[in-house]
Amino acid sequence: MSRITNLFSIPGYRVLVACMLLIGTGFSVTSPYLPLYCTESLGMTAAAFGLFMAVTRISGVVANSLIAKRSDRGLNRKGLIVAAAFSSALGFASYLAFRQYGALLVTVSILNGFGAAVIPQMYAYTHEAIQASNTEDRTFAMSALRSLFSLGFMLGPLAGTLVLGLAGYPGLFLSTSFMYVLVALSVLLFLPNPNQVSRRTQAPQHRGAAPSIRSWHILWPVIACTLLFTVNFVNAINTPLLIVHVLHGTHTDVGLVVSVCAGLEIPFMLWLGALGRKVSNHVFIMASGLLAMMYFAVLAIATRPWEVLVAQLLQAAFVAMLMGNGISYFTGLLPESPGVATSLYSNSSTIGGLLGNLGGGILGQMMGFRHANWVCFAVALVAFAILWRCQPGKSQEDSGARNAGGVSPLARPGR
Repeated sequence: MSRITNLFSIPGYRVLVACMLLIGTGFSVTSPYLPLYCTESLGMTAAAFGLFMAVTRISGVVANSLIAKRSDRGLNRKGLIVAAAFSSALGFASYLAFRQYGALLVTVSILNGFGAAVIPQMYAYTHEAIQASNTEDRTFAMSALRSLFSLGFMLGPLAGTLVLGLAGYPGLFLSTSFMYVLVALSVLLFLPNPNQVSRRTQAPQHRGAAPSIRSWHILWPVIACTLLFTVNFVNAINTPLLIVHVLHGTHTDVGLVVSVCAGLEIPFMLWLGALGRKVSNHVFIMASGLLAMMYFAVLAIATRPWEVLVAQLLQAAFVAMLMGNGISYFTGLLPESPGVATSLYSNSSTIGGLLGNLGGGILGQMMGFRHANWVCFAVALVAFAILWRCQPGKSQEDSGARNAGGVSPLARPGR
């Protein structure tokens, strides 16, 4: 308990915790009902909605990429968070203001595209604040913060159901907008000035040139994590259909499986984050690939819904490592460029989501819901092999001489 209490000595951590919970809740208030609103109220076809979501997500990747380096070169990170949160608030309100497809697509792509920077910039600010506090619980602090987003995702759909029943879709989108406004105001009024944090972090910066994101020591882990995010999103589409259509389960079985996995993710994130003092985050990310392989192998041979339910222990641990320890892993790869690091993490998740949503439907239709899991197993195997190949010891042997001081950037895998 004292370790949790000590986290609040990190500059601005209380504000960041509250804001992350608000963002997770606000986003998930609307997201389950967005397909229904767009297809039923705005008259989009399923294909048009799919294109709409793809374009808006890609705009977020582009915006993150453009903002990341600039945020590490002197742009006020606190100001970026405030602007991005306000932009997201306007983006969700735009669903009520525009009913024409083209106008809504352009408006949401711009506003929510820029707004997508709010989470990676909050993680980057947290990384700098953790360095300023000199805490040894760096991974634990990042994982605990990420767990608040997951908690918000558990609370949001329930709140969304209540709001939808009371105020309809206008209440739904305005509620999400209001939460983002609260985030912007909380950061503006209560988060410490980033200049105060950066002054305290200048002394312990690593010597030598920072590794380039074009280096394969960075690109390989990004590719591997993108593959793992992809199979996770395929699982979200494929597993409910597997339970109902192949294992002859019920919708109650589906709900139980989803709830158990979501409920286990948060304690796993906290526990695994607490182990960050003793275990390298690279090891955790490799382990997530191994767990993913085991999980999809179980799904591929399962004959009863309860077997899928038990397998959620594997899935929850896999997700907790990838999403909780993953943030610290990326900031460890680029310790001097937290904005770039957290944007790479966010973009790998977004691109993985796009590939997974597209691939999940195609695989299920072409191969069947059971055999699609063997493809996911193979993808997870590739990700594991990549991570094994670029693990710290091997990276240091193969290319240490080419890095400043002869030390590979992977020699410090996000501890």
